[in-house]
Amino acid sequence: MLNYHHLRYFWLVAHEGNLTRAAKKCHIAQSALSMQIDALEVYFGQPLFERTGRTLVLTEAGYVALDYADAIFAAGEELQGTMDALNMPAQRVLRVGALATLSRNFQITFLQPLLSTDEHRVSIRSGGLDVLIHQLEHYALDVVLTDVVPPLQHHERVTVHTIAQQSVSVIGHPDQWPAPADVDLLLRTESLVVPARPSSIRADFDAYVERLGIVPRIVAEVDDMAMLRLVARAHRGLAILPPIVVKDELENGVLVEVAQLPGLQETFYALTVPRRYAHPMIAVLLDG
Repeated sequence: MLNYHHLRYFWLVAHEGNLTRAAKKCHIAQSALSMQIDALEVYFGQPLFERTGRTLVLTEAGYVALDYADAIFAAGEELQGTMDALNMPAQRVLRVGALATLSRNFQITFLQPLLSTDEHRVSIRSGGLDVLIHQLEHYALDVVLTDVVPPLQHHERVTVHTIAQQSVSVIGHPDQWPAPADVDLLLRTESLVVPARPSSIRADFDAYVERLGIVPRIVAEVDDMAMLRLVARAHRGLAILPPIVVKDELENGVLVEVAQLPGLQETFYALTVPRRYAHPMIAVLLDG
């Protein structure tokens, strides 16, 4: 019978490409780890590695074994993640990861079907995109919300769902801008607060003003939408941002939408990975 401990040691070594690093990772002696690999090769009747100096290179049989090992241990991680969620009292929790700079208003709007009832529980974690995707791929999260498309060549199992698009506008104070104004004139003459690079909004804004030959007077660059909202309230000039970021301020009349930027949009995405037992609310949220 296949020894799954031996298979896991092989899997670790194959991904590390080096016995020393793999031995440190699993806290056993290098010689003991080598013996585990040898035992697995004897069981399969095939060499799994060729040794080139200090580097281990997979043989053809090794690549076949690694494909199966990847599937086996991914299924194990998925099982653990699913059981962890099922062990939550009363309801199965939906574990959401959100890019730290993402608009809080958008997050609330997206999750409203969950938050408006006590039939479901939701756990929301903020963080950097790489960390969140790693947690998603290892089944510690059910879905990741972002306005940035990840480099999918490094995340082949990740599915990107476009869930919303929001126009980008020029936002100001009603006492200074009681009526809509010409957007090109505003960008040429007024001081601006803008999203910081490398956000997609900033890239599109830079391209827009460059096409028009405008050199905008930027007084602040902010990489966090929550902070951008506060700066927009405090700054007496104008801010470039999606209206959803300042939804409450617009509804209360604290700020006004002075103009829309033609062709500029922020796109919001939900990232998922294939799962045998996906949380049932994922489909509801994505279809909503």
